[in-house]
Amino acid sequence: MATVLADTDSTAVPGGTPVPEAVVVRFAGDSGDGMQLTGGQFTLSTALAGNDLATFPDFPAEIRAPQGTLFGVSAFQINFGSTSIETAGDAPDVLIAMNPAALKTNLSALKPGGLVIADTGEFTKRNLEKAKYDVSPIDDGSLAKWDVLAFDISALTLESVKPFGLGNKEALRCKNMWTLGLALWMFDRDRAPIVQWLNDKFRKNPVLAEANIAALNAGHAYGETAELAGPLKKLHLDPVPTAPGVYRTVTGAEAVSLGLVAGAQLAELPMFFGGYPITPASAILHNLAKLKEFGVTTFQAEDEIAAICSAIGASYAGQLGVTSSSGPGIALKGEAMGLAIMTELPLVIVNSQRGGPSTGLPTKTEQSDLYQAVYGRNGDAPLPVIAARSPADAFECAIEACRIAVQYMTPVILLTDGYIGNAAEPWAVPDPSAYAPFPAKFLAENNNAEGGKVLPYKRDANGVRPWIKPGTPGLMHRIGGIEKAIDTGDLDYSPVVHQAQTDARKAKIDGVAKGIPDQEVTCGTETGKLVVVGWGSTYGPIIQAVRRARAKGLDVSHVHVRHIWPLPANLGELLKGYERVLVPEMNTGQFKTVLRDQYLVDAKPLNKTSGQPFTIAELEAAIEAALA
Repeated sequence: MATVLADTDSTAVPGGTPVPEAVVVRFAGDSGDGMQLTGGQFTLSTALAGNDLATFPDFPAEIRAPQGTLFGVSAFQINFGSTSIETAGDAPDVLIAMNPAALKTNLSALKPGGLVIADTGEFTKRNLEKAKYDVSPIDDGSLAKWDVLAFDISALTLESVKPFGLGNKEALRCKNMWTLGLALWMFDRDRAPIVQWLNDKFRKNPVLAEANIAALNAGHAYGETAELAGPLKKLHLDPVPTAPGVYRTVTGAEAVSLGLVAGAQLAELPMFFGGYPITPASAILHNLAKLKEFGVTTFQAEDEIAAICSAIGASYAGQLGVTSSSGPGIALKGEAMGLAIMTELPLVIVNSQRGGPSTGLPTKTEQSDLYQAVYGRNGDAPLPVIAARSPADAFECAIEACRIAVQYMTPVILLTDGYIGNAAEPWAVPDPSAYAPFPAKFLAENNNAEGGKVLPYKRDANGVRPWIKPGTPGLMHRIGGIEKAIDTGDLDYSPVVHQAQTDARKAKIDGVAKGIPDQEVTCGTETGKLVVVGWGSTYGPIIQAVRRARAKGLDVSHVHVRHIWPLPANLGELLKGYERVLVPEMNTGQFKTVLRDQYLVDAKPLNKTSGQPFTIAELEAAIEAALA
């Protein structure tokens, strides 16, 4: 393969053949071509081969765009190798384009010298017109700076499945398996797990299973023929060295779901999830619905407001209430969040961020809901906010959100985004015994020393009110959204009481900072010329860019913040140890503003709102410019 491979360095084997440490492959085609399924199964085979990996599924926003159009292209990118992988890769080494629109949409991202594999069967006059091509790029010389392997995948697929008697349309649906077979051959992958998966998937229709397996095998066999005549070569990447343990691939949505269940178990509580479908948060509801044996009740409500209110009701009844959404749905949940803050009930709210405002970019990623999470409610309504940095980290963050919610009797927002939710990476399944339980404590007897009625808002040393299960003998009480008197909870919105209760709610949330770890330096030193401060899914490209910059001798460090509100107690002093502060965000500078406000540091923004994650190269350039 004459491609320029990998984000990382290559070594050489005897004979001078370059052996890359990592390769980036992008599958792209029409939204009906099964590119996400193809990428998902290639990810499975890559994980089983022992490579480290990171993926980036890139969906079109339209549910079913007109076939062959530019805005209907679906892509799946995977970065994998024998070294540590932190991102899905800046630019593909290999682009597999199933039609002209897929080629046009993704070609600019391909590395010079990279490999294009194109299905000429789809490069018809009609499809070329839909993709805004006057002539076929395969024939006009415009692909000269790349290696090109162009052949009729459609015809080869039809030929491979001819014995099974499928109709033309049904037969062409096997194209993605033919393509997957070729990719498996290219990177020396075992077909057996995919064959087993196809047999399981089409158990009720064995003819379809056999046809897809035949297409898979045909694509695999074609690789050897192409190797003899063109730029295609088989490439083997050794497994990445890993510590012993049980590993699995996990998406952010799966990790959040598992973390929520683990958090409820550590709190010794049943969990109630009230949700409403919205991209890209819906997968959390889908995953939790499969986990009923762990005391999880899932409820698909008629709207976002009903979803969060049902979860608040579950928390009032003594369960761990959980809800999730994306930006537009979080906006609808705003008043009910205020109710949860006023009633001081534990509640976990997961926001899988997408581009906004309004409907915005439903299938693209962004970090633009930070203001909404920290400030976005009427009145002074503080609550803790946590941000996951990767799919695997979402598991830990979900547990942490549950812990804070239960221990401080407060709603907590957990921020992920479309990239984290949809992307996958290997995850070392943790030992459950390594996690300290935080069992919920319910008031069991009257807490009024004078023997009168129970005091539902009598606070402990941390400013936390008691959790009282309805129906507990002798503990009848009332809570609600109107301001209430100190201790008793009786309705009282006199000026002095509102001032005192507003201060008490704020002090409780501020006190959460005492129970979270001090902020550590992720990479680099605790003082220096420049620190890159990140949060959320910017972790991967930032850590890679900082490592590369430090390898060049640049004085730069990386600090990645998990607890967005309240901030870690030592963060202000830590940031003042650097001459310059750079804050990359997929928004217009929201966390930068929070840092400036809280610590009076001259934080500089690096913003991106294209719906795509940062590349390592973008951050490297920004670091060099900041130090120039």
